Amino acid sequence: MTVIVIMGVSGSGKTTIGELLGRRLGWEYADADHFHPKANIEKMAAGQPLTDVDRAPWLGAIAQWVTDHLEHGTPGVVSCSALRRRYRDQVLLNGRPDVKGVYLDGDRDLIAERMRIRPGHFFKVEMLDTQFEALELPEPDEHILSVPVNGTPEETVELILKGLDLNV
Repeated sequence: MTVIVIMGVSGSGKTTIGELLGRRLGWEYADADHFHPKANIEKMAAGQPLTDVDRAPWLGAIAQWVTDHLEHGTPGVVSCSALRRRYRDQVLLNGRPDVKGVYLDGDRDLIAERMRIRPGHFFKVEMLDTQFEALELPEPDEHILSVPVNGTPEETVELILKGLDLNV
């Protein structure tokens, strides 16, 4: 396994979990927000959801990061909401076995509460419903590990390590 993609709605903990997991594994971590063009950030900060046209360069850049890491044999962890199956197919490189997806599963109320106390993020809690409306839960044939986010970040990372059979 070379690359792990941490997925979920905004506020589910992708950055926190991705950073912790990367540190635990000693792997590079990349945050999905850093792949967005400036126009996407401005649009979301203004309370406007992204369209598929807006998402295309962002998803392409994340898929390229994954591809580059695989080509160089460099392990990595990257976050990406990947709410729809077609987005997951793109960033997981259509199910390559050396790319593993992890879905952070939490209910709307828990995630909304976490978003309310998250300082300075451009994605506002008022837009959370658009994330859940767009969400297509991973299907069994996608082979994506689903982990609950109702515990501490450390507990969530332990569930990921165990679920992916990574002993560190």
